[in-house]
Amino acid sequence: MNRVLPVVFVLALSAPALGQTVDEQGAKQLSENLAHYIGKKPFDIGFVKISVDGDAYKLAFDFKPVTDLMAKQQAFKFDVTPYFILVKPRKDGHWDVSADVSPKGSIDFVGPEGAQHIDFSVSDNKFTGVYDPDLAAFASATGSMAGMTMTTREPKQQADVTVGAGTAAIVSTKSANGGIDFTVTEKITNFAETIKVNDPKNGLSFPAAVKAPELSVDATGKGLRTKPLLDLLAFIVATDDAAKFKADGAEFKSLLTAALPLWERIDGTYGFNDFVVESPVGKFGATQLKTAVGMDGIAKDGKINYAFKVSGLTMPQQVLPSWSVALLPTDIDLNFGGTNIDLDSMAKKTIETLDFSKELPADFGKQIFADFLAKTPKAVLGHSTIKNGNIEIAMEGEMTFPGKKPEASMTIDVAGYDKIVEALQTAAKTEPEAAQYFPFALAVKGFGKALPDGRLEWIINAKADGSVTVNGAMLKPADAVQDNPMMDPSDVTVPDHGSGENDDGGAGAKLKP
Repeated sequence: MNRVLPVVFVLALSAPALGQTVDEQGAKQLSENLAHYIGKKPFDIGFVKISVDGDAYKLAFDFKPVTDLMAKQQAFKFDVTPYFILVKPRKDGHWDVSADVSPKGSIDFVGPEGAQHIDFSVSDNKFTGVYDPDLAAFASATGSMAGMTMTTREPKQQADVTVGAGTAAIVSTKSANGGIDFTVTEKITNFAETIKVNDPKNGLSFPAAVKAPELSVDATGKGLRTKPLLDLLAFIVATDDAAKFKADGAEFKSLLTAALPLWERIDGTYGFNDFVVESPVGKFGATQLKTAVGMDGIAKDGKINYAFKVSGLTMPQQVLPSWSVALLPTDIDLNFGGTNIDLDSMAKKTIETLDFSKELPADFGKQIFADFLAKTPKAVLGHSTIKNGNIEIAMEGEMTFPGKKPEASMTIDVAGYDKIVEALQTAAKTEPEAAQYFPFALAVKGFGKALPDGRLEWIINAKADGSVTVNGAMLKPADAVQDNPMMDPSDVTVPDHGSGENDDGGAGAKLKP
């Protein structure tokens, strides 16, 4: 709810307050402002109503009219308690906004597996903020709640979620290059989810529980084009039929262009502390579990980054081979993404080509994709590590697509590789599975280059012609013009371990800690 409320005000409070007198005329003006973005129908059916409440305006939302309309479709039903929000004009042109919203409701719909039912309830949910029409965003806002519950019932699964107290905050400022810069922080305590699966057809019947004493969300944005995006939304709402859309196509294209690049950069992280999953096979856990996403807007040289980090990882040992326990990772830090992503040219060419009186050329999609690859986008594996007390695996690499065929390079360093070999060698005496892996581990070691600090390094290069080398040794030759099988493994040249001969790598400079 704290995330939905700001959207409502971005739409409604588009004009400066300037210390205006709160009266029926002002309520009418606010209604017209909001209708500009969501249409008049929500007002006509009674879903939204704006009235005077003392020295503020009251924005009331009643879901019953919408529920009655949706009930005719049978496939989707929902019921949410009414709520209202107060907005008060300030002398500086901003608006004070407050709400004490504790919605309860239910949703029914038919999914792929059959009928589904959801109940939800939020308690003591409060929101206060200062909305700035010049920013088309909240200059500042805070929210809090005492707790939330949600239950989901499906034919083969049911889930119950409870959340304790939570807080949220938003801050926005004018961006140097247009739009707004913003930060969002949110923390929720005592997250818990229980899941029960009952699917006899597939032999699945088990309970599971997910718990974490703290869940946090942090996001930052730069150059979010709030005003042009609102202008684009208003145009779409006002242009409610295909004929009018065709007639006003040039204006739509102009508004769409003005909204680019949508934003300069947005980054966000989502993380749990002391994360635990209880299952029939045992308990999984992590002291920290975090995901992060960052992406540029529609740019000529855009970047996108993903990160996944787990610290203090634990797993139930009874589900694993005994020999593998010593090799299990306790910490994982994976980073990947892309660079040189030209969405700007793609977007502008699409906008330029749009003609609402006819369809796009049949081969337009292929043209756009070919142009995209011609700008040499690159998939990147950033510095990533997987480790436990005795072993650390570090890796990084990149992939491009010259001539539409992939070309990749990757560097892998391992500290403690001998521990892996020793564990497999010992287990191979009694464990058939370990005995199968042991020769492979020795072969991989044979390709490795010994670094001065004792680590082993593998530099892997896969060319667009199909050839693959490891530390300069040919693992697979280039593809022939006609289909030929991969070279016989016995023909592979394995460099003498640690000699440096035939190696195509340095002293691990890329992966130096």
